[in-house]
Amino acid sequence: MGMHRKTITLTEQQNNWVKSQIESGHFGNDSEYIRDLIRKDQQAKEHLAILRQALVEGESSGESKPLDISAIKTAGRKRIDAAK
Repeated sequence: MGMHRKTITLTEQQNNWVKSQIESGHFGNDSEYIRDLIRKDQQAKEHLAILRQALVEGESSGESKPLDISAIKTAGRKRIDAAK
């Protein structure tokens, strides 16, 4: 994987935060910290896309039915009994 050098500008507060993360031992240098932030942002976006897709599928699955708590509890108890 090739590496690309980037130049970024941070506020004093942001720079101090990055330094504190490195000094605390969480990261070896600025680049490791920035790469970690990017990975976390990518993962968050992927999870959001999955959630949005699930919502679309749920909305297009048809009309909802009334929730029957009693039936849910009965089914759960049967599953517990069967696992014993």
